[in-house]
This record gives sequence, structure tokens and C-alpha cells, in this order.
Amino acid sequence: MRASGNNSTPAAPYIIDANAGIGHVHLKVADLQRALDFYSGVLGLEVMQRYGEGAVFLAAGGYHHHIALNTWESLGGSPAPAGTTGLYHTAIVYPTRAALATALRRVLAAKIPLQGAADHGVSESIYLNDPDENGVELYCDKPKEKWPRGADGNLEMYTRRLDLHALLSEAPAGSELESGPQGSVGRTRLPL
Repeated sequence: MRASGNNSTPAAPYIIDANAGIGHVHLKVADLQRALDFYSGVLGLEVMQRYGEGAVFLAAGGYHHHIALNTWESLGGSPAPAGTTGLYHTAIVYPTRAALATALRRVLAAKIPLQGAADHGVSESIYLNDPDENGVELYCDKPKEKWPRGADGNLEMYTRRLDLHALLSEAPAGSELESGPQGSVGRTRLPL
């Protein structure tokens, strides 16, 4: 990239403000209530506002919305076929490993199949699909001082096996699924 005019000095690349962030995700779903049962009933996001019969806004901690669900163009629709472009997954970050363990316990109790689980060095992640087959990642960051770095100081993330049994042992007592679909964690096969 060159600076304008006759100056041959390359222009510095634009870097977004360090305080910028990703605000929310708005998902097209086929059945609003089914999606609400998953995002609110299983994952525990709070309904902040319903927008007519076709949309609902959900959040954690009283924010206006982190996830919005709508059927405006997708009522009764089918998931996108494999091999097409689009959103890979929505990632929900949990503040602690125990909070991630609670989310995993609720997902398993609701008999929602896991698509994978991984330790990425910087975070620990659980992967699943919502009822419309949108990818969902539930994760918890590791402390920054524990992130893997090379001799040059650059970040070196990886994908390794996550011990789900050890993770589940950190879920506080009483964090079982209290509403919605019920199941038995003991009979769920965990990917190891």
C-alpha cells in the first residue's frame, strides 16, 4: 500500500481501535420458540425484548442484546447445506472454567450432541449446534500469562484434547438443568 502523491513511503495499515469489539449476533431461525428454548432454556440467556411475533433479543447481565433471533426471512426454513459460505459459529465466552462446566452440564442434560471439544492453549472450548444447525462455541479464556508463546514471543495456539470429565467436575453442585429437556449426564458418551 502506497501513500498518496509522489511519496514512496508505504502507509501504515489501518488498525481498529483497541476498545472496539463484536457487539451481537443476529441469527435467522426456522422456529422462534424452538430457538428460544435452546438459547434461553438451556444456555440461560435472558429475554430482554420480544419484537412482535418474529424476533426476540437475548443477553447476559442485563445488556440490551448479545444474540437476536428472528424468523423474518426464515420461518419454517431449512439450514444452509454443507459446503456453503456463512457463519461458522457464534462463540459465547464464560467468565470462569466453573461457569463453562455448568453450561456443559446443562447441554448434556438437555441431550444436545456435542460436535467437539478442544483445548486451544488460550481457551477451552465446547462445540455444538443450535436447533437450526448454527454452530455454537461455548468457551472460557485461560489467563493471558498462560497463553502459549514461541521463543519469539508470538502466540502459538493449538488444538488438543479437552478432558470433559475433569471440566464437569468443576461444575458447582445444583447446576443441573432445572427446566426444559431433561436427560442423564451419566449415560451421555463424552468425546475423549
